[in-house]
Amino acid sequence: MPGPIFCEGDVVSLRTLEKDDAEWNHELVNNPRVWQSLGMEAPVSLEETHEWIDSKNDSDAVCFVVTVDETPVGTVNMKSPYETWGIAELSYKFDPKHWGNGYATDALKTISAYAFETRRLEKLFAECFDTNPASGRALEKAGFSQEGRFKNHGFTEGERVDVLRYGLLATDWFDQE
Repeated sequence: MPGPIFCEGDVVSLRTLEKDDAEWNHELVNNPRVWQSLGMEAPVSLEETHEWIDSKNDSDAVCFVVTVDETPVGTVNMKSPYETWGIAELSYKFDPKHWGNGYATDALKTISAYAFETRRLEKLFAECFDTNPASGRALEKAGFSQEGRFKNHGFTEGERVDVLRYGLLATDWFDQE
């Protein structure tokens, strides 16, 4: 049974990740077009997917299934915040069938609103490979700015690639509203 809707964006809804989502998430993360953009080097078993979902209940991290009209299209996550500094890292992945529809941007905006308005964090950041410009565009459309480039920091598809880091301050978030 799907988890309850936690918050809603303009187009997407974010609902809790539940054990029943394991099979869907397992297929998503093992899709070659997805796992390569995540820098994974090996397939993930269904058992590992179950363990990953279970681990989300043991931390301050939040993991949401992004839905459109109750259909899962991706996930967006906020790792456990570093409370001393008030910062947290976001990550996301989307089903290639749903790329290019603005769902990632809306999900990033929605989780950012939650992070800044409810959790009162000071800063969010996310990283992507420079070989994935669509991910960088989604972050920029959600209000993030590129803060740095880590040369040959990542490894995907048999090659070293640059990793781009994006950030968004709470003050900038509230200024754009």
